[in-house]
Amino acid sequence: MRVGFAVPQSGPWATPEAMRRIATRAEELGYHELWTFQRVLYPVGHPMGPVYRAVHDPVVTLSYLAGVTSRIRLGVAVVNAFVPPVLLAKQLATLQIVSGGRLTAGLGLGWLREEFEAVGAGFDGRGRRGEEYVEVLRKAWTREVVEHDGEFYRVPASHMDPRPERVPPILLGGSAEAALRRAGRLADGWVSSSREDLSGIGARIETVKDAAREAGRDPEALRFVCRGVTRVRPGASAAAPDGGTGDGTDGGTGAERPPLTGAYDDIRRDVADLAARGVTDVFHDLNFDEEIVSAAPEEALGRAEEALEALAPCRFEA
Repeated sequence: MRVGFAVPQSGPWATPEAMRRIATRAEELGYHELWTFQRVLYPVGHPMGPVYRAVHDPVVTLSYLAGVTSRIRLGVAVVNAFVPPVLLAKQLATLQIVSGGRLTAGLGLGWLREEFEAVGAGFDGRGRRGEEYVEVLRKAWTREVVEHDGEFYRVPASHMDPRPERVPPILLGGSAEAALRRAGRLADGWVSSSREDLSGIGARIETVKDAAREAGRDPEALRFVCRGVTRVRPGASAAAPDGGTGDGTDGGTGAERPPLTGAYDDIRRDVADLAARGVTDVFHDLNFDEEIVSAAPEEALGRAEEALEALAPCRFEA
């Protein structure tokens, strides 16, 4: 199991200084990867919640972190297929080059209609569009002459240099069966969303693997990345990942403990449970903890730095 950490990206605590402190300390502690996510806009009156209200751009954030770190990998989970693929291919190729080959490119189809409207992209046919998007990205990164004439995108015969020495691995998001099977057929792995029901993640991983086998690919070569919506709540501590007794309860109080919510020992046990279900990578994302997003910046950063230390890979392995 590879353990990563999401950098401060949403809300008042997501300052450049906080990003740098979390990133450099995560590298010192042996975390495998730093992670970001994308939200282009927040429609007025939308009920999606405060975590999406003010979010920094993920590619620019990773470019900044590439300059203050040297070894830790840099991942986006996910950037949506809003802009033309050649534009994103150019941005990610440059990030891959300046970071020394440390990028993991997570790609999503998007779900917020207002974002599609604002960027002038079509909402319908997103699955087919996403498949073609991956094809264009890989052509841009690997071919001397890039040429494409598809249903959604056309690229005249062109050079797109400089190309990265190492092609960034592409992860696909999505939880519908079609999205899972698409990841198995086309991608280097799958990444779960913040809304993923982790109790069923093993079955989703098997769906991805089945699709890979059917496509003649090696399912064991794929990465399965879990965005851990981690909430440190010592008062919610329980003896088992499902809430304490192993039967879905907390031993009599009537409340369940969601995975990755509780005391640090609980969270570490949950990480081990995810590994047993087939997850290869988990990253702790405190941006989705409402208490962090709404806290004063220094308090939020202090809590994050404590969690960073307590959940470090060396402690997990011990």
